Amino acid sequence: MNYLNLNVHPVQLSFFKDRTNSFEEVFHAHQGMELLVVHEGTGFVVIEQQIVELQPGTIICFRPFQLHRIRIHNLPQDRYIRSLFVLEPVVLEAALSAFPALRDFLRKLWKEPLVPQAFRSDDLSALEAMFRSYRLRLDAAKDRGPERLLEEQLLFLTAFVHQLRTDSDKAAFSQSDSVPLPTPKNSSTAERMLAWIEAHYMEPFKLDELASAVHLTPNHVSATFHQSIGSTITEYLTARRIRQACWLLRTTDMSVQDIGESVGLGNFSYFCQLFKKHVGFTPYKFKGMSAYTIFIE
Repeated sequence: MNYLNLNVHPVQLSFFKDRTNSFEEVFHAHQGMELLVVHEGTGFVVIEQQIVELQPGTIICFRPFQLHRIRIHNLPQDRYIRSLFVLEPVVLEAALSAFPALRDFLRKLWKEPLVPQAFRSDDLSALEAMFRSYRLRLDAAKDRGPERLLEEQLLFLTAFVHQLRTDSDKAAFSQSDSVPLPTPKNSSTAERMLAWIEAHYMEPFKLDELASAVHLTPNHVSATFHQSIGSTITEYLTARRIRQACWLLRTTDMSVQDIGESVGLGNFSYFCQLFKKHVGFTPYKFKGMSAYTIFIE
């Protein structure tokens, strides 16, 4: 199972996707920026060492290469329906050149670590009506060539980001307003574990040191992590290291061997094997990938 769900498309739009019977719980990241809108279903998302509840009307903005994992409750008894928009932010940034305030808002969502990433819509029905309207336009544009399709995709994303900013300004989409997005109960210990791993994933992992840091026995640490996060510590640690390797491969001139060592995988052969297993490409091929394919789901 790939822990990094690689996306090499400048814009990928998926409206009202029913994931009830096809949902997979894995840590992953996207090359681009990811905007998630929950229409039906409840659960939580692990993001930036925090655990945030999901419910209808929740909107999450994931930054490029940001490791996260979504867990939906009560499947398949309850339905999980979501819309998901993945984009290269530089493409939308260029399209917003005529709208400097909106472009600045996008940049904050994209790059500023202190900007909230989890929001809640106070009028989900209105947002869904906008989605349906643009979906019809996008369906009509598919037969008019890739340039026309990309234009319509960017027009939709402009409208969506504009709506997000407008409602955020009115405090309708704010973590500090009257309808904050809560974290699940008993998540503080798991979040401390995530924070410790974030500070030490570049080093050889020692369960005893993690247990000592959170004042639990090693067995209790493993059980608590799995119960709260839904994966083993090893699975999360691997995903975090691979995510960082992807980021370094795309944004630096470091050698593949140096990148492996910098993320705690000093055995070069093992690093290459692990990377290919979870990403689907060797580190060398991933570093050289640049082509894009435009499509709509």
